[in-house]
Amino acid sequence: MRELVTGARRIVVKVGSSSLTTTAGGIDEQRVGTLVDTLGRLAGEGREVVLVSSGAIAAGLAPLRLPRRPRDLATQQAAAAVGQGLLMGRYTAGFARHGLTVAQVLLTVDDVTRRVHYRNAYQTLRKLLDLGALPIVNENDTVATQEIRFGDNDRLAALVAALVDADLLVLLSDVDALYTGSPSDPASRRIPLVRDDSDLAGVTIGTAGKSGVGTGGMVTKVEAARIATGFGIPVVLTAAPLAAPALAGDEVGTLFEAAASRPAARLFWLAHATAPRGRLHLDQGAVAAVVARRMSLLPAGITAVDGSFAAGDPVDLVDAGSGTPVARGLVNYDAVELPALLGRSTPELAAELGPGYEREVVHRDDLVLL
Repeated sequence: MRELVTGARRIVVKVGSSSLTTTAGGIDEQRVGTLVDTLGRLAGEGREVVLVSSGAIAAGLAPLRLPRRPRDLATQQAAAAVGQGLLMGRYTAGFARHGLTVAQVLLTVDDVTRRVHYRNAYQTLRKLLDLGALPIVNENDTVATQEIRFGDNDRLAALVAALVDADLLVLLSDVDALYTGSPSDPASRRIPLVRDDSDLAGVTIGTAGKSGVGTGGMVTKVEAARIATGFGIPVVLTAAPLAAPALAGDEVGTLFEAAASRPAARLFWLAHATAPRGRLHLDQGAVAAVVARRMSLLPAGITAVDGSFAAGDPVDLVDAGSGTPVARGLVNYDAVELPALLGRSTPELAAELGPGYEREVVHRDDLVLL
């Protein structure tokens, strides 16, 4: 573990709400200070650090006199609007002690799935790192809707690690490692290394803890580790108080080994960061063309359309025979346009409706197999 961690030059670190705030919802100054000092030293060694930080909603609870994390989206967004500024203020002051400038980067799903937005997100993060700034990333909770959310910051961290081509992802929590069962159970044992899913057979993975300020739990962290390792990025999972020894390469926490190869980054985001806004049902010829021959999807191979979506939205491509999604892609037509095009060739459509209808329904460059 030591060689893998100490050799990482670009590191994404994710910290959860329960590791930054009190159960009442206020920011815990000591916890934030300890984390900042650890990451500040890391950056001082010349390594690039991206921090994915939860805590905006939790930090906004006390100022708004909210007794617990709200369930409705509007109140969550109000708390985030208050808390994000408070959290960034603490980070700005803390990292300044280390001579570091921080940058707030708030992302939505659209920022990393649509081609132009994805490129802009990458270029912004890359430029910030080149300029010596430390990006602090969070989901843009004040504008995200239920339909276009990452879901949790563990998954966001894994996707940001892929976006910046990180060498290592560190997930910090209130649990020091992955265990075979509940960490409070004396019979549970720490799992020091996960090579693949077979090492998780028989493991009981818990949900969000009792603090009431977070949304994740070990389930989301293991899924984030799967996403990151699938992109070829190793993952260390441990508790926030153990961040310093973990980043020094000590044998703490759980190490998830990386896959041997990396897929194309933007399509990786498409597969893992998006929720489909509709479904296109494909005949067997179209399934073979898309899956086996990696071709674009044309109107002739579509038998039915479900959902309400606009051009540029993600949709699932479904085998009409089995009902199983086989791919996901960014569609080039609105849902209302497609029914009149189904089963027809592109030359026929172009001749009748104009050259604009000769385009693919989903281009192969905007398509990923599931």
